[in-house]
Amino acid sequence: MPRPPPRSRWDCRTLTFIGQQPETVDFSDPALPPGFDAAKIHAGIAIGMQQMAARGWAAELCLVPPDDSATEMVTKQLAGKVYDCVVIGGGIRIPPKSLLLFEQLVNAVHLAAPGAALAFNTTPQDTADAAARALEG
Repeated sequence: MPRPPPRSRWDCRTLTFIGQQPETVDFSDPALPPGFDAAKIHAGIAIGMQQMAARGWAAELCLVPPDDSATEMVTKQLAGKVYDCVVIGGGIRIPPKSLLLFEQLVNAVHLAAPGAALAFNTTPQDTADAAARALEG
């Protein structure tokens, strides 16, 4: 689908935030920030989602497991709707052992939402800022 025409910054934007299911994260991985746990990630996701809602954006959440089902879940999430931006979380992008999953998800987003801007956060709490960079850039 083609990307929708530019809107004013006050128009509603549609976004999806893709992250790894916090309960499936390997917290012993040294590539992850120290002190993270599933509860902290869930709390950060809630903050990120609230920040996007506060900007007037219609944001959806898609938490995936780190396995072959993730691509199918993302494809289903994106089907039949036009998104302005898709944010892929740092938990998928940062750990080197997640490279294959990250690559598969970027390609799934590219195919299922070709008009969407891509954004990448570093923590769940900076998801809205990552989306803003992509939407306003």
